[in-house]
Amino acid sequence: MLQKVIAFKNTKCECGHQNPVGTVLCESCGKPLDEEEQNSKEVLEMRYDGMARRSQRANPNIIDRIWNFFASVKIAVYMIILTLLGSMLGTIFPQENTFLNIDPSTYYKETYGTWGLIYYKLGLTHTYESWWFILLLVMIGASLVICSLDRVLPLYRALSKQQILKHMQFLTRQRVVYQGKIEGDAEEWVKQAAVPMKKKGYRVHTDGNALLAEKYRFSRWGPYVIHIGLIIFLLAVLARGLPGLKMDQHIAFPEGEIKHIPNTSYYLKNEKFTVEFYSEEDMPEEFRNQGKVLPKLFNTKATLYHCTADCDDPTKEPKLEAVARHDIQVNDPLDYKGLKAYQFDYDLTPVLRSVSPSLVDAKTGKELGKFKLDIKNPQRNYTAGDYSLELKEKYNDFGLDENGRPVTKTPNPNAPAFLFLIKGPNLPASGMQYIYFPKQIDKERFQQDAINEKMNGGTPPLMLDVKGMENVDFSMSTTYLNIRVDKVMPFIWVGAAIVMIGLVLGFYWQHRRIWLRIDDGVLTLGAHTNKNWFGIRREISAILKKMNLDVDEKSLDNGGKHA
Repeated sequence: MLQKVIAFKNTKCECGHQNPVGTVLCESCGKPLDEEEQNSKEVLEMRYDGMARRSQRANPNIIDRIWNFFASVKIAVYMIILTLLGSMLGTIFPQENTFLNIDPSTYYKETYGTWGLIYYKLGLTHTYESWWFILLLVMIGASLVICSLDRVLPLYRALSKQQILKHMQFLTRQRVVYQGKIEGDAEEWVKQAAVPMKKKGYRVHTDGNALLAEKYRFSRWGPYVIHIGLIIFLLAVLARGLPGLKMDQHIAFPEGEIKHIPNTSYYLKNEKFTVEFYSEEDMPEEFRNQGKVLPKLFNTKATLYHCTADCDDPTKEPKLEAVARHDIQVNDPLDYKGLKAYQFDYDLTPVLRSVSPSLVDAKTGKELGKFKLDIKNPQRNYTAGDYSLELKEKYNDFGLDENGRPVTKTPNPNAPAFLFLIKGPNLPASGMQYIYFPKQIDKERFQQDAINEKMNGGTPPLMLDVKGMENVDFSMSTTYLNIRVDKVMPFIWVGAAIVMIGLVLGFYWQHRRIWLRIDDGVLTLGAHTNKNWFGIRREISAILKKMNLDVDEKSLDNGGKHA
């Protein structure tokens, strides 16, 4: 009832205390300041001891309106519900970040039909990285901060300015109230009443004929401790989108190759990949007689390197230092300083890694020189005998456009091709162009000889040829590792731990306060707790009985309309 919009001005109470704008109960004696409330008999609203909140201002300006929006618990609940609905949308079909070598532009339509296409077009395939989902999280975080500030500041003022002697109306309008006659000196009776209260864990303060007993005040901060934990949790979740703080990628590592892990200073080498298959006798019964070959165990013998110099210089070979070695298996990752490499998948298809072609005289078949050509990372210049070869173009996946010009169709080395400019003896001063396909199947498919004849106006005098399989280097298998880096996970755990502390504070303790005063031999007692009214009535009844006052617990209940 008292938590309404406050508009009256600074008010001086009859006790002499000057109360700030918006205060409903006198900060000193607790008397209601509003005339309507002074004539009421209803139980006082004690949530903030009558202190006003910023969100209750009359005639709010634009900043106050924004504050009021985020300070509303109802709005916070709506935002949480919207976030939950958005999270549910993200679980209807798989998210794009779970794919490995899958084109999402065609996958959803081919797999899930029209609904899958709509799902992809709406951008729900990356729900948790979308701007609207992140905005909802930011708004929830802002709501947590503003809700906390809007309530914790008046609560702190109320609890830090508690007076011992309270106004009679403040005491009689509590939910737990007792009034009765006592005998003897008032101050002495108050001192004796403090003894059983202290035994029950209360901190007791006296002022002549008045007393304030309080315990478990810390429990009032439980909800705000929860808010702090949730804010840390949300900030950590949002920080995962910042570069270098979180990575979750599936990377292919061909056997025998050292490969850089993106956005890190680490390199990983697949020393050797092995896979063991089930025999027909060992295969689980549900998979027998189905014509399937199932892997029983696959293992990547991996070495992790840390780059110590020339890491960002593409013209120099990086200097690497081995920092970890591990046989990676399913559920047994390589783990080094927060970087984890999980076994995810494998491919036993051989991959061409390098060739060592010879430069040959086309007429005599004489070998003029030899060089090593790396398929993925070729050099710009080579030397073969007296001849120099300059790499002019590289095509990872050779193809021709609608005008017949050579292009790279995809970044994958499916059909690699290399265009060289060869210079040397018995060649024109400008040199001779020569296109080379390392794979025999590509030479025939794209007609390497015909292309070279067309470029040179006839049969070229020189050709590139691999003399034997000893000059071809294959990676016999490829392992796919799930590389994970999550530097914000400790903060997520810290946030979760703080939330648990706040929950424990709020659930297992209750803030209890007892005020009493004695006037002309009449004891007036009022008490308040934020939870467990039965418990505080039982405590007060036991305390009064020790003071030779026979009080029934039920008689202490003053009604609970606003409690």
